[in-house]
Amino acid sequence: MNIKPIRLLTALLLSVLLSLNSYANDNTKKPSIIALSPHIVEMLYDVGAGEQIIGTTAHADYPEQAKNIPRIGNYIRLQIERVIELQPDLIIAWKSGNPSDDLARLEQLGFTIVYSQPHSFQDIATEMRYFAEIAGHKAQGERITAAFEDKLTNIISSYKNKTPIIGFYELWSRPLTTVAQNSWPQQFMDICKVENPFKQVTTPYPQVNIEQVIPMSVQLIIQPRSASQSDLEGFNWPNWQVIPAVANNKIIKPDADGLHRMTLRSLTALQSLCAEVDLIRQ
Repeated sequence: MNIKPIRLLTALLLSVLLSLNSYANDNTKKPSIIALSPHIVEMLYDVGAGEQIIGTTAHADYPEQAKNIPRIGNYIRLQIERVIELQPDLIIAWKSGNPSDDLARLEQLGFTIVYSQPHSFQDIATEMRYFAEIAGHKAQGERITAAFEDKLTNIISSYKNKTPIIGFYELWSRPLTTVAQNSWPQQFMDICKVENPFKQVTTPYPQVNIEQVIPMSVQLIIQPRSASQSDLEGFNWPNWQVIPAVANNKIIKPDADGLHRMTLRSLTALQSLCAEVDLIRQ
C-alpha cells in the first residue's frame, strides 16, 4: 500500500483546518463597550479597542477619534434609555466618577459592568492589562503595558537621588486648592522629588489660603493648565513677591490633561514635569 498520498492528503487537510481556525480566531466578535469616562476611553484606544466603544460621557476628547463617540451622559447623570438602546456587551465605569444610582440601575437591568479606579501609575498598568484582555486585545495590552512599566521604572530611577525642592501644587485658583496624600498628583511630586508642605493634610484636595502658603518658603509653584479649562488666569501669584518661587519667577505650567488623566499620557507628563523641576533645581 502506498501511504505517501495519504500523508500528503492528511497534511493538506491539517493545513486547511489550521487556516480556518486562524481565520476564526482573527474574526472573533469582540465586545461592544460603553466607556464611562475620558480616561477609560483613552485606555481602550491605547490597547486597540477604541473602535469597539459605542458610547461615552462628556469630555472624552482624546484621541481625536473619541470626539465622534455618542455621548450618553456625564458625571452627574447617565441616559439609561440610551444605554438600553445601544445594548453594549460591556460597560466600563469609573467607580468614583459616575453616578452610583445609575450604575446600580444598569446592573439591575442585567448589564455587565466592570469598574475603573486607578490611584497610582501601577494601577494604570493593572487596569490596561485587564481591559485589553476583556476587550479581546490581550497581546497588544501586554506589549503596551510592559513598555509603560519599563518607562516608569526608568523615570523613578533617574530622579530618586535628586535633591528635594519645596513646591506648591495649584490644582485650582478660586478657591485656592492644592493636593495632599492620597491625591492623584501627589505621586508626581514624590517621584520628581518635590516636597509638598501640605502633603500630610488628611483631605486629598485641601483648600488653603495664601497666609498658609507664605511661611512654607515655596521654591517652585506648579500651576497645571488645560486649553479646555475656563479659568485660565490662575492665582494672582505676582502680588505675593514674598514667596521665593514668585520672586524668582519659578512658576511652571504643565499640561493639566496629561497630568490629571490616568492614562499612558500621564507618564509622558511625569517625565516632562520632572525635567522642568530639574531645571528649577539646578
